[in-house]
Amino acid sequence: MESEKVVEVKDVHKSFRVGTADVEILKGISFDIYKGEFLVILGPSGCGKSTLLHTILGLEGPSTGQIIVLGTDIYSQPNEDFRSEFRKKNIGMVYQQANWIRSLNVRENVSFPLVLTGVDKGNAANAALHILDSLGMKDWAEYFPSELSSGQQQRISLARALINDPKIIVADEPTGNLDYQSGVAVMELLSKMSKEMAKTVIMVTHDLEYIKYANRVVRIFDGGLEGIYEGKDKDKIMASMKFKRGVEVEVGVQENENK
Repeated sequence: MESEKVVEVKDVHKSFRVGTADVEILKGISFDIYKGEFLVILGPSGCGKSTLLHTILGLEGPSTGQIIVLGTDIYSQPNEDFRSEFRKKNIGMVYQQANWIRSLNVRENVSFPLVLTGVDKGNAANAALHILDSLGMKDWAEYFPSELSSGQQQRISLARALINDPKIIVADEPTGNLDYQSGVAVMELLSKMSKEMAKTVIMVTHDLEYIKYANRVVRIFDGGLEGIYEGKDKDKIMASMKFKRGVEVEVGVQENENK
């Protein structure tokens, strides 16, 4: 894909100290992410994909290697405040658990990140209503998030992620708590953000069902980069593997359901 590089992951290794041993979680991963693409990081539970995502977000520094986001080497200085401000301005995040401020209604929760940047509360509220309207959720603005269904709450999470007009949307297992139809609705919205709003979408999942929405799939297994797939090559993933309850199983291998 010939386009502007938004994220560059360069030979990233990550180890954690466990007792007296160093356990390597990420093993020399390199790839680029481009402006406006929908990239899925795919892998079974425990493979290192969430650690990789946290590294890209500036939450967990690599042991060696570089993470360059929007032309900035985000670990070039040991400054957590810098990375926090960088995320606020450039990245919108959608998690499996929304982590609402329970005392605030939907409109207030969505506008809160904007208020943190110093925007007047009235202007922030108007911006929140505009985004809620674009996602079909304006009628729920004065409700509390706890009064909404899981699918509706994830739509609100997307609105909150968009409020600062970020260049990058990061979604960590955003459909994990949703039923099938709600999950599809969320994926359609993420796809729309990529195609119509030119947002770069990075999503972590272990669910094969959703790779059809991606421009490219980065497959992670046991901390290493197994492959990068796009177009018809994505079908090779479906043909060679499946996931069952978050565990990768090779097709054709008989499983003992009684274990």
